[in-house]
Amino acid sequence: MAALDSVRERSSEPHESENDFAPSKLGTKEYWDNTYKRDLQTYKDIGDVGEIWFGEGSMYRVLKWMTKQNIPKNAAVLDIGTGNGAFLVEMAKEGFTNLTGIDYSSASIELTRNILEEGGLVNIKVLEQDFLNPSTELKDFDVCIDKGTFDAISLNPEGQDAAKLQYVTTLMATLKPQGHFIITSCNWTKEQLLQIFSPGFELLRELPTPRFQFGGVTGNSVTALVLKRLS
Repeated sequence: MAALDSVRERSSEPHESENDFAPSKLGTKEYWDNTYKRDLQTYKDIGDVGEIWFGEGSMYRVLKWMTKQNIPKNAAVLDIGTGNGAFLVEMAKEGFTNLTGIDYSSASIELTRNILEEGGLVNIKVLEQDFLNPSTELKDFDVCIDKGTFDAISLNPEGQDAAKLQYVTTLMATLKPQGHFIITSCNWTKEQLLQIFSPGFELLRELPTPRFQFGGVTGNSVTALVLKRLS
């Protein structure tokens, strides 16, 4: 995903409109294809794996919650919009054995596979898949993780509302009943995310994230929620 400052920060107060984003190139496949083509070439040239979207802390807070909740190490986990596969690597290091990463950019998938192969993590499944138009292979996951992908989808110039609706529909079909959905966003507040993902999901926990202060008002630049899919 793009640098965090590419997407505007949000305060903890919800906006009047649920959909107040201008369409952006960050919501297009072309943008991400070009981004990961550059990252892939950089990796081939100098071995740099590229950016970790939201930083390393965003991965560790999710892993900390999963460990604390005793999520089974063989739980089926889906990384939605895997990018360079950094989160897959960290989950594998923590002992998770049933991991799948998807991305609609072929360059992202090639980059991720190269990184995983170099690390000897050949048992992780990586698929070129558009989450808004998935294959039947994406089903029966215990945990789905999104770290910035829903943000990008929300900026889709070809129809933000339709894209968000399709995302929720796909998520319901992909995640098992009572399964966990862990989302990290810098575009949406807690209140907005709960509205978007209701009534099919309920909030289990809001994970702690970095806070900022501006003009005497304190808020979160990033929102991280754990939701449970209802039956």
